[in-house]
Parts: sequence; C-alpha cells; structure tokens
Amino acid sequence: MGNFVRAVPLIAGAGLLMMSGAHLETRGVLLSVASGAIATGLGYVVWYAALRGLSAMRASIVQLAVPLIAAAAGVMLLSETITLRLLLSTVLVLGGIALAIAGQRPVAREAGVGR
Repeated sequence: MGNFVRAVPLIAGAGLLMMSGAHLETRGVLLSVASGAIATGLGYVVWYAALRGLSAMRASIVQLAVPLIAAAAGVMLLSETITLRLLLSTVLVLGGIALAIAGQRPVAREAGVGR
C-alpha cells in the first residue's frame, strides 16, 4: 500500500501534464477508476491468499507466470491471436519456471537441519 501512496503524486503529476488534449466524461472516469480498483484489489486478494502457502523463493518464481496469465486472458477474453511467438515465449517461461522450481533444495537442508 505504501508504494501506491508514494506513486499517486507522480502519476497525478504526469497525468496533469498530458491532459491538455484529453476529453473526459464523468462516467468514463468513474468506470475506469472502478474497474482498475476492482481488478487491482481482486488481484492482490488472490496473490496474498496464495502467498500464505509459498516460501519467498517459490513465490518469486511463481510470480514470473503473471505475463503468461495476462496473455491467456487476452486470448480468452479479447480474442487475441495465438502466434508462434506467443507459444515459444510461453514454453520458454514455463520451462524456466520449471527449472527454477526443480533446482530448489529443501529449506531444511539449506539451514543445516537434519544433518
């Protein structure tokens, strides 16, 4: 939350600088704020619920899948095209995640427990 609070003045300032040619309607502004707040809020609720069962290392690795989730949502919800580039990128990212997870040692051995 602290990062969001610190970012608001920067975003507001940049937004004011770029508004000279903008056409705003109250309904559009309210809908965009509501959809952004709801999407962000739900995303954080899901992420923090998932974090309870993950170590910091595993959470950081799993978070690398976020672009893949966004791409999948684009394909399903916005009828984005599945291209060879998208497929290869997906395979590479998932392969990297799998390698990172498979290469992890159990925490007990890293801490010297059980020797």
